[in-house]
Amino acid sequence: MTKHWERALPPGYRQTYVIDAKSTKISIILSLGALAITAAVFMVAVLMIKPKDFFAHYSMSKYMLTAAAIIAYIILHELTHGAAYKLLTKQKLKFGFTLTVAYCGVPDIYVYRTASLIALLAPFVVFDIVFGVAVALLQDPWDKTYAAALLALHLGGCIGDLYDTCLYLFKFRDPRTLMRDTGPMQTFYVPEI
Repeated sequence: MTKHWERALPPGYRQTYVIDAKSTKISIILSLGALAITAAVFMVAVLMIKPKDFFAHYSMSKYMLTAAAIIAYIILHELTHGAAYKLLTKQKLKFGFTLTVAYCGVPDIYVYRTASLIALLAPFVVFDIVFGVAVALLQDPWDKTYAAALLALHLGGCIGDLYDTCLYLFKFRDPRTLMRDTGPMQTFYVPEI
C-alpha cells in the first residue's frame, strides 16, 4: 500500500516554496487571474450560446438562485477537496473562508505529491464534468448560459489549485515531494538527496 502522508517532516527534507493565499500580493494575483479566467470563459460561452437580451431576461428570483448556486458550489468545491484528503489520509481536515479564499487543508501532516495532486484536482475534475454536462444537455439558451456562468466561475475559482498543480508538474516532479497544506497556505518540501 502506498503511503500518502507523514506525521512529521522526514530527515533530509528542506522547505523550498510557500504559497500563502492570505498575503496581499498573492491574493491580488490569484483574484485577478480568477477574474480573467472567469470573464474569458463566460465571454466565449456567451458568444457560442448567443442568448438574446441576457440582462432583460434576468429576474430577482434568478439572481437569488444564481447566488445560492454560487455559494453551494464554493462549499461543495471545498468538500470535494476534503473528501479526497479524507479518503487518502484519514486525518483531521480544516475548512475556512477569508475575504479572498475558501479553503480546505490537512494542517497536521505532510502529504506526498500524488495524494496532493489528487486532492488538488478532485474539484476541478468533478465540477468540469457536472457543469460541462449541464451546458451540453440544457436546451434553453438561458439555462445553458447560467450553467456556463457557473462553469466559468468554477474554472476561475480553481486558479489556486491549478497553480499548485503546475508547480507539481513543472517544478516539483519528484514523487517524494511533500506538501503541508494548512488551507490558505501550502508549503512544499523536497528531499535534499
